[in-house]
Amino acid sequence: MIFGRTERGKPPVEPVTLKILVAGGFGVGKTTLVGAVSEIRPLRTEEVLTEAGRPVDDISGVEGKHTTTVAMDFGRITLREDLVLYLFGTPGQDRFWFLWDELATGALGAVVLADTRRLEDCFAAVDYFERRSIPFVMGVNCFEEAARYPADVVRQALDLDDDVPVVLCDARDRESVKEVLIDVVRHAMAHAAERRATVSG
Repeated sequence: MIFGRTERGKPPVEPVTLKILVAGGFGVGKTTLVGAVSEIRPLRTEEVLTEAGRPVDDISGVEGKHTTTVAMDFGRITLREDLVLYLFGTPGQDRFWFLWDELATGALGAVVLADTRRLEDCFAAVDYFERRSIPFVMGVNCFEEAARYPADVVRQALDLDDDVPVVLCDARDRESVKEVLIDVVRHAMAHAAERRATVSG
């Protein structure tokens, strides 16, 4: 590239930027997912869990967790030269849900992370996106200690619509997370095209 232009004389590509939310229950791996894939140092708003929060923070199943997101996680990944995703991780505890509406503004779609040991923890996130017609992909974070279930079993347990993709993933693994994000973009684009067709029809 010479003086901001490619060698062939073409101006640099202006990328499309898309906003993706990463949601789910407390301790499911949202901060880990954003950190695993972000090409910039992720912005984190984590605080140490304290005795004062013990009555309201249910850490059963995630006893090793010592910090929690209190506002959001933020990261960025370039999927292609012309496509950049901005990732916003939502806080998992009920008392921070008032932030979700702000974070969801302008979002193309979402990843809802699930832990099969505490599947009920993602019900609220699924409900949130269904009510607002924000397309989402269910990412089942495969923890080493957790039982593995086929995607169809998870879909049935969560009573998801047939068109919602269910993907098994590892929130620590960059390539695994990239595949989930690609699925979100594809699903959201198909959802948008379907809505346009319905309106024009």
